[in-house]
Amino acid sequence: MDSSKFATFFGNVPTFEIPGRTFPVDIMFSKNTCEDYVEAAVKQALQVHLTPNDGDILIFMPGQEDIEVTCAVLDERLTEIDNAPSLSILPIYSQLPSDLQAKIFQKSPEGLRKCVVATNIAETSLTVDGIIYVIDSGYCKLKVYNPRIGMDALQIYPISQANANQRSGRAGRTGPGQAFRLYTQRQYKDELLPLTVPEIQRTNLANTVLLLKSLGVVDLLQFHFMDPPPQDNILNSLYQLWILGALDHTGALTPLGRQMAEFPLDPPQCQMLIVSCQMECSAEVLIIVSMLSVPSIFYRPKGREEEADGVREKFQVPESDHLTYLHVYLQWKQNNYSSNWCNEHFIHVKAMRKVREVRQQLKDILVQQKLVVKSCGNDWDIVRKCICSAYFYQAARLKGIGEYVNLRTGMPCHLHPTSALYGMGTTPDYVVYHELVMTAKEYMQCATAVDGYWLAELGPMFFSVKETGRSGREKKKQAAEHLKEMETQMQLAQEQMEEQKLRVAQREEQLANKQEIITPGATPRRTPARIGL
Repeated sequence: MDSSKFATFFGNVPTFEIPGRTFPVDIMFSKNTCEDYVEAAVKQALQVHLTPNDGDILIFMPGQEDIEVTCAVLDERLTEIDNAPSLSILPIYSQLPSDLQAKIFQKSPEGLRKCVVATNIAETSLTVDGIIYVIDSGYCKLKVYNPRIGMDALQIYPISQANANQRSGRAGRTGPGQAFRLYTQRQYKDELLPLTVPEIQRTNLANTVLLLKSLGVVDLLQFHFMDPPPQDNILNSLYQLWILGALDHTGALTPLGRQMAEFPLDPPQCQMLIVSCQMECSAEVLIIVSMLSVPSIFYRPKGREEEADGVREKFQVPESDHLTYLHVYLQWKQNNYSSNWCNEHFIHVKAMRKVREVRQQLKDILVQQKLVVKSCGNDWDIVRKCICSAYFYQAARLKGIGEYVNLRTGMPCHLHPTSALYGMGTTPDYVVYHELVMTAKEYMQCATAVDGYWLAELGPMFFSVKETGRSGREKKKQAAEHLKEMETQMQLAQEQMEEQKLRVAQREEQLANKQEIITPGATPRRTPARIGL
């Protein structure tokens, strides 16, 4: 944390530094730039392991694939070395089942060295005892949002200098240690940023904008942020909220927007919950929204991928990934929320318990807002329509096999191989998706098949049904009316702002006349200066 920046922001307040208990760490840089960080990390780990010194090793890698490859290569190289001392290789990343994650904290038997291969989760979130050697690949995965196309790109970026120092500090927790950086000293000084790019500058701000609007902030572009996000991001979020009906044409909060601000969710999900109460399928949408609030519930253990995929296919509802999640939750509920059932079906039980907690909290907010929780039974088409009402601006049309294009931006989108719609035989013409993430391709996360007529009905500002025999005159007339309505609203809003400014000026004038200056030491006269009182 850059303490001086925070202190300056809050008006040059004093800062207190509380030193932690750290031991000295020798930092070794690579002599040459490294071509393959996995190969370099494996070589360095073996070099450390074959020295007689004690102490566990921690290797930092950007993501799950790199971690699995590193573990496999390390294991393979160890078998090739004669009389090599045994090494316990333990991976840790978020998709790993919790029982395997817990292994890294268990004390290894006497004489057995532990080698933990981790993502940047081991940088700050957790501390593993006994780490003496740290091997830093110099990379991490970051999610960066692009407002122009509304897509998150999860890609590998070099870490910052602050990250690098934090990583090397992990070697000095229990005793003097060594940190091996797989990049040169020149790269560290010239190529790494001093601090990581703040998250507010690389995420979708719709939620933040809604919160600020509900707090009464009028001009968001002039708002005093500590790290101002790009203007495009704010404007895109305002546009998204206007589409959903949370803001009116002048950018003021609507009654629906006020209601949406009560929920701790992304705006489309808030809108979906509120609309579901009118469509009488709120019990189902409540579960879907809760399922979207936790990381992935399915996992694929190494060596049993096919088995896990087979089990996952049983849950799949062919029209929708959202309904697949709903199906999983209902099955879990039928099996009395059993953890054994989750383990058998390759589902994270911790994630499911979190879903149940989130669902209960959201239900309490619905009750508090006097919204009725109703189930639609087995008529899940209503649920799909409700999902469409919130995500119609993220709609895509079929272009090729498993390939779609976004109806608004023309952005290519692909169904993820794990999606329920993928390899179904027939691919729907129109889908809406929860988010678009760029990994190897532009993949749609959590897609649902929708009807073209629903898009025209729920998103009239973007879509209309083209019918033969109808002229475009009607459409132009409608657009002109819409424009006129927006202009009158803007005029009204401007007049109100002028009035408010006048009122404020008048109030200040009145206060200025009333104020009496009191000098220190003089007692103000409280009683009228008349004899007898």
